[in-house]
Amino acid sequence: MTSLQIELETYKKRLPDLSSHEGKFVLISGSEVLGTFESYQDALAAGYEKLGLKPFLVKRISAVETLSFFTRELACPI
Repeated sequence: MTSLQIELETYKKRLPDLSSHEGKFVLISGSEVLGTFESYQDALAAGYEKLGLKPFLVKRISAVETLSFFTRELACPI
């Protein structure tokens, strides 16, 4: 299992606890939640400060996931 998979699984498991912080950003490293933050930039800065170049996840806390699908097969009208 990759670091990202572990962190996403941690997010899913901890989402009920995190739901009171909906709209904020969570910082996760491995199976540990390191904190919640008002902005993506604050969470990212804390991640680099605490973990340096070790992998970590910053994710917006949301009860409903928004999925986006992008493809390179789009034709661009000129």
